[in-house]
Amino acid sequence: MQTHTFSLSIFLACCLLLCSSQSAFAKKMYRWVDEHGETIYSDQVPPEHSQYRRESLNEKGQVLEVTEQAKTKEQQALDERLNALKKAQEKIIAQQAAHDKVLLSTFRNLDDMQASLYAKMQSLDAQRNVAQGNLKRVENQLEMQQKKAAELERNGKKVPKNLLDEIKQTEAQIQAAYAEITKHIEKKNQVKADFEADIERFKFLTQENTDPSKASEKTVENKVIDEIGLYACKTDAICIKAWTSAHDFIKTYATTPIDTDTDKLIMGRAPANDSDLSLSVSKIEGDNKKQQLFLDIRCRESSLGAELCASQKVRDIRSAFKPFIDAALAK
Repeated sequence: MQTHTFSLSIFLACCLLLCSSQSAFAKKMYRWVDEHGETIYSDQVPPEHSQYRRESLNEKGQVLEVTEQAKTKEQQALDERLNALKKAQEKIIAQQAAHDKVLLSTFRNLDDMQASLYAKMQSLDAQRNVAQGNLKRVENQLEMQQKKAAELERNGKKVPKNLLDEIKQTEAQIQAAYAEITKHIEKKNQVKADFEADIERFKFLTQENTDPSKASEKTVENKVIDEIGLYACKTDAICIKAWTSAHDFIKTYATTPIDTDTDKLIMGRAPANDSDLSLSVSKIEGDNKKQQLFLDIRCRESSLGAELCASQKVRDIRSAFKPFIDAALAK
């Protein structure tokens, strides 16, 4: 009887020990490495260690989830900048794709495009002729007013104030007329340049297709790569060399110095003047998981700055990015 009681006591003690052990292992455990390189296991993470990357483990020691290391404000700002560049890249590609779709649905062939360009040029010339007619009218008006004033002076009479005011108003109208004519000329040149670019684009989209509506969507991406300042790295090794060349490109074309230089972003100082061009290149992962170098160009936030960023000069810089990298890698 005593032996039975002793055995039962041992059995109950073992059960209690086993339950206690399972309860301990049932708690979530954490594993992390501190600044000294030591691996720490604990069921609680001290506040002073909360910034470290850590793993939560189950009772078998398997990783359940990972909490990445907390980022500094500088790292957060860098991530925000890279995300903004990624969105800018995606927006430009989407705009190009939409433009291509309209282009292919609007024109059947190159003859259609040439006819449309001719009609547009005729319309713009007609508008400029109207502006030039207005200029001639106010110039004649000024000539008459000046003759009247001169005649009064020859007769020893004072030129009335209202006549002097009219002369000033007419001179202002002449300046406005000249400005309008200049605007018409610039618009015509821009429309012609845009049309010619669209014609080249149409040729590019249809060069391998007898039916323009079936032009490969891949050509959209290829064209954008050439035009927006995008370099797609074929391998990681090539990307490392291209990244070095990107520094040289920024130094060649930017008017502001580099003030951010990491393994993912080279960024120039913000533009201070209307003529400043601030360039940055970011390393972004594409949809195919391969690295891309994306060129971004910033101008001063002003009317002249916006005009500069929309100019042919900036478009030429974007188009030069990929050939610049290719040439550097070929050396």
